[in-house]
Amino acid sequence: MQIGEMAQATGLSRDTLRFYEKRGLLRARRGANGYRDYPPEAADWLRYLRTAQQLGFTLAEIEADMPLLAAAGDPATAELLRAALARKLGEIDARIAGLTQLRGELARRLEPEAAACPLRGEADAAQLNLA
Repeated sequence: MQIGEMAQATGLSRDTLRFYEKRGLLRARRGANGYRDYPPEAADWLRYLRTAQQLGFTLAEIEADMPLLAAAGDPATAELLRAALARKLGEIDARIAGLTQLRGELARRLEPEAAACPLRGEADAAQLNLA
């Protein structure tokens, strides 16, 4: 399958396919004419890759877990993939907790009884006799 056909089959741009190939995430053979020739299973691989990205995995994480994704249809790798997803879920939960804390602090600084300048903390305002 040539690059244009692969782009059409996957909905990815040719530039994206070339980028993935450059990163080592996708392999293509070169024909005598120099054109890229992707195997048919590359379309499935790209769907796995895009799903992993949509689930919050970075390309570096995908590269590290590439053997797992490449064997995603193999039942023996299912537990390893579940563990990777569970780790990602834990990371997301930690980010949500951090963002919730940050949101609370921002909301507190917007309350009417907060310091005159919302960027100054209460200690800064007390030092300047603003509180």
